[in-house]
Amino acid sequence: MNWLKEQNYKSPNKRFINDLTFHEVYERVTDLAGKLSSYVKTERRVAIYSNNSIDMALFFLALQLLGKEVLMLNTHLTDSEIKRQLEFTKVQVVFSDDEKFICFNKVYQSENKNIKLIEEFEAESIVVIMNTSATTGKFKSVPLRWKQFSAHVRASRKSIGVTTKDNWLLVLPMYHISGLTILMRSLFNGTQITILEKFDEEQVLTLIERGIINMISIVPTMLNRIIERIEKHKLRVVLIGGEFIPKALVEKSIMRNIPIYKTYGMTETTSQATTFSVLEYPQKIDSVGMPLENVDILIENPDENGVGEVLLKSLMLMDGYIGKKNIAGYFNTEDVGYIDKDGFLNIVARRTDIIISGGENIYPKEIENILYTHPLIDECAVVGHNDEKWGQIPILYVVSTLYEHEILEYISNKLAKYKIPKKIIYLEELPKNSVGKILKRDL
Repeated sequence: MNWLKEQNYKSPNKRFINDLTFHEVYERVTDLAGKLSSYVKTERRVAIYSNNSIDMALFFLALQLLGKEVLMLNTHLTDSEIKRQLEFTKVQVVFSDDEKFICFNKVYQSENKNIKLIEEFEAESIVVIMNTSATTGKFKSVPLRWKQFSAHVRASRKSIGVTTKDNWLLVLPMYHISGLTILMRSLFNGTQITILEKFDEEQVLTLIERGIINMISIVPTMLNRIIERIEKHKLRVVLIGGEFIPKALVEKSIMRNIPIYKTYGMTETTSQATTFSVLEYPQKIDSVGMPLENVDILIENPDENGVGEVLLKSLMLMDGYIGKKNIAGYFNTEDVGYIDKDGFLNIVARRTDIIISGGENIYPKEIENILYTHPLIDECAVVGHNDEKWGQIPILYVVSTLYEHEILEYISNKLAKYKIPKKIIYLEELPKNSVGKILKRDL
């Protein structure tokens, strides 16, 4: 099924991307596909290098009508990183929002060739390729197909619902799966999105308080910057994920009646794998929710408390990384967690984040959760450093005006002695990626 063609037929006058209707988007995208054809005629795979914009969305959709596999390049990459990714994925043609590659504006000024466009999106066809570094620093290329996006939009719709008034704020980069799936969900559901180039507190607050948007996907560092300034809203869903979510932040959201939906997923699973409404299940605040439809989660090698490696399989799971063997059965997320008696998944830590000190397992998330309950802790991260005596020791990196002894006093009676950070390092800001996720490997 060609989702864009279907929505143009069903709801031509309904707004889709900002103020553009589905019909206007369809007309622009089909025209753009004709202009793009001479650039990509012999290419199976091309790339987009751009920050969020209406043009970026139109180029992505136009390339789908041409049946191209689209590599989404992170605009924060260095030139050498871009070169490595293009060489590995064998991409020779790149379109960009500036003059770095083939500029969007140059394509718009090209001649429109009358060509045959894709009528049906084939389930096995690759839609997009996204490179993920996970925790290793070495990228892996994730190809996602129409069958995975189809499964995702249906499962997500069942989990969080859909209304005719939905207008989803797209502020997360579309070169990340959490941003791109907003476009894909809204295209499938026939609902509106509002694209912002980047997260701007004042713009976001204005859109929320004027009731222009009622749905938003966001990461904790972003929500933390605006949560106490939201006075009124018509929000239906605030989907929050992408990293460790401080319990204190979720509690603030509950107090303000913000409809938080915690979610857990990754590029390899086409975003969401579990989701739940915190307002409906406040007793499950520590979890990341129930598996979405057709998602099966297995805890492998559990300890006496049921904590083990989180494995999953689903219709949304990629077939396999480019250049590597396809996945047979379950996929190891490299997270550690457990499933409670009600079927809610709880993530304890990334496997690589666990600190083993003197034979004891230390889970940084537990320490960070306690620290974030203090109003003067702006940002924090606990990581393990090698130690001759203990093997590893916990080190705290923090953004705070508190003195070291004040931090230690605050946590000393809340944690076992071996969990107390052995050193505290103050920073003005913790290192983050382009969506605001704290990068522990850089610490």
